[in-house]
Amino acid sequence: MNLTPPTFSNNDSLKFFRTLNKRVNEYFKENKIKKTGNWKLHLKTVILFAIFLTPYFFIIALPSMHFGLFLLLSVIIGIGMAGIGMNVMHDGNHGAYSNKNWVNKFMGGSIYILAGNVYNWQVQHNVLHHTYTNIPGHDEDLDAGRVIRFTKSAKWEKFHKFQHLYSVFLYGLLTFNWSLTTDFKQMANYLKRNLSYGVAKSPKTLWTTLVISKIVYFSMWIVIPMIFGITWWKVFIGFFAMHYTAGLILSIVFQLAHIIDDTTNPSPNETGEIENTWAIHQLFTTVNFAPKNWVVNWYTGGLNHQVEHHLFPHISHVHYSKIAEIVKKTASECNLPYHEYKTMRSAIIAHFKHLKDLGQEPQLA
Repeated sequence: MNLTPPTFSNNDSLKFFRTLNKRVNEYFKENKIKKTGNWKLHLKTVILFAIFLTPYFFIIALPSMHFGLFLLLSVIIGIGMAGIGMNVMHDGNHGAYSNKNWVNKFMGGSIYILAGNVYNWQVQHNVLHHTYTNIPGHDEDLDAGRVIRFTKSAKWEKFHKFQHLYSVFLYGLLTFNWSLTTDFKQMANYLKRNLSYGVAKSPKTLWTTLVISKIVYFSMWIVIPMIFGITWWKVFIGFFAMHYTAGLILSIVFQLAHIIDDTTNPSPNETGEIENTWAIHQLFTTVNFAPKNWVVNWYTGGLNHQVEHHLFPHISHVHYSKIAEIVKKTASECNLPYHEYKTMRSAIIAHFKHLKDLGQEPQLA
């Protein structure tokens, strides 16, 4: 990754974000509502945690259950896991779940039972991804090692010709890798670069938190089930099934918002500056999908309204469908793009077509 961060242009002759921010603030003021979560988010939290934890307690209580049922419950746990990550944890770590800081920290801390780490997630997501969206060498969401080529600037390998076929199988490994290796690698890297989000904590505190949280995590998902009499191989298969389900869901939702032909991957000029202002940059690098599908809206935590989320990350996702029209109208008035796929199916097709195009040998493409 590039260690010298780019800057964004200050030239907003269109006054896009100033106008948009004013209109969005007026919307909340006129309707007398807070920008944070409301009863809809609170109810959703209860439902998602029920989906996540109820199957776990059934597994613990009935250790001799049929393997097919055990596997099904593990998949359901993965569905709940992804849902909590996209809705509860995500809003909490953006400070959008509540107007009370301790509530945001508590909800953001749910990442510890989802295999992640608050410090790593906030640096990788809030700092690197939200600031340097789709900029190669700065947004780590574009870095899949050598195995998947997400940008034209990434080195091409012969096996990339098939990445539109094999990538979906690798997507499921996302949270599994978090639980085992990614958190340790990220923490070492971020501390070396002196990166932080908010008030910086000492490396000793961060490493201690990481190690203890991992011990608690693996105790909950590996050790306790074995203590209650579940065969070790069933535990490991269930653990993998849970993670693979969650990883596949999260990866696909993440990729549809940015790794698609409509978005750009701008690089800084010779002075280290990006052509557009930060807000306009978000319009060129972000895509919405299935905005009218209430199931997708509900389950993905508004991540299908990625344009609104990137422009207003501190506003809870429960409000995105309402402010979307304001964003779309303002972008249109300024003759700026507002990328949107009407259905999730069309976005998925576009994503894998884009992967196929990126997998072609550059000289031939």
